[in-house]
Amino acid sequence: MYKELMKKIEERKAKIGIIGQGYVGLPLSAELAKQGFKVTGFEVDESKVSAINKGKSYIGDVPDGDMKALVKAGRLDATADFKNLSKADVIIICVPTPLRKSKDPDVSYILSAAHNVKKTLKKGQLIILESTTYPGTTKELMLPILEETGLKAGKDFFLAFSPERIDPSNKKFGIQNTPKVVGGACDRCTELAAAVYASFTKVQKVSSTEAAEMVKLLENTFRAVNIALVNEVALMCNKLKLNVWEIIDAAATKPFGFMPFYPGPGIGGHCIPLDPHYLSWKLKTLNFYSRFIELAGEMNSKMPEYVVTKVADALNKKSKSIKNSKIMVIGAAYKKDVSDVRESPALDVINLLLMKEAKVSYYDPYIPEMQNCACGMTLRSEKSLNGLGKYDVVVIVTDHTNIDYKKVLKDSKAIVDSRNAFKNIKSGKIIRI
Repeated sequence: MYKELMKKIEERKAKIGIIGQGYVGLPLSAELAKQGFKVTGFEVDESKVSAINKGKSYIGDVPDGDMKALVKAGRLDATADFKNLSKADVIIICVPTPLRKSKDPDVSYILSAAHNVKKTLKKGQLIILESTTYPGTTKELMLPILEETGLKAGKDFFLAFSPERIDPSNKKFGIQNTPKVVGGACDRCTELAAAVYASFTKVQKVSSTEAAEMVKLLENTFRAVNIALVNEVALMCNKLKLNVWEIIDAAATKPFGFMPFYPGPGIGGHCIPLDPHYLSWKLKTLNFYSRFIELAGEMNSKMPEYVVTKVADALNKKSKSIKNSKIMVIGAAYKKDVSDVRESPALDVINLLLMKEAKVSYYDPYIPEMQNCACGMTLRSEKSLNGLGKYDVVVIVTDHTNIDYKKVLKDSKAIVDSRNAFKNIKSGKIIRI
């Protein structure tokens, strides 16, 4: 079975099913289809299924032209019928892994996917989990469920973990030039999974599924801790009346021993705010307390409130309070040039301002409306940035590249810039974090 499946993969004859067609699953589906595989996306959202089958992309990193060509060529389709998993030689799971309110891992989507795979699991299939999770998930949760069929991993089917490394809107590093880490439940599992990803990128093999799971958590914990450090440095520089952006840029001229990270209104997205807590939770079950992770989370969570204090500072200069002031928030997505508001610090900034009874509007060309504000309101984006002069303060929370910042500077009365969008511009209107 190993030799047969390996031959199918190397000759691009293996049929691939990918569960989850979001920011991770759809780009992966498109890339594998480009490499000549027949790919079927499995998705519970019927609107996404319909879009894929029409050759329409809803992910910015996947062009419509590519989708249409792949669908027309018969190499890509989608379905909500998970019984069709039986037709796949390789099944890759790309489902969300959020946190509960208690900051415990919510692996319900992984478990649901595992049970769907179990229903049609057959000999010779390769199952790969890509969803970010704590070390041990693949072997402790996935493997027992799949082996309830009576089939054994490494003998009757193959199981591996390969963490997703998607960075939406990154123009420099995409799916083809970002190496994949692969760890299997056995050596043959690792080799088969590596062969799949080697069709489009370099592969780094590790010794186990647990090692591969830990790699992803290290990557994002590293980022979370360093972002927390530089956020604290921003607060220090504020006390010292120094420009933190100038300090970082100067430090970055050192060609060794320093990597620049930048402060901001908080951290967002589906990885950095969540992944460290997966690791922290796992370690607590082993009676180990991760002080760095907890401190980083505490520091980063304070930044939206710090941005609001800067709004108050801007209003104080005009002898005004936040209450009843008109405030425009520019940018709602968690990072520039994406349409994703998951864990976005903009939500916290807006909610804090609303709680202080400010009159808040927002503009984001990627986010027409937001329905998940903690205050229970549905907010809709302004259609343009015309009329900025009617707002007491404009707050830059997400620095999309398609924003006309010259117009923003010209038309605004006061600006709180949390992203250094006005780098090297000196103006009494601008308050930087």
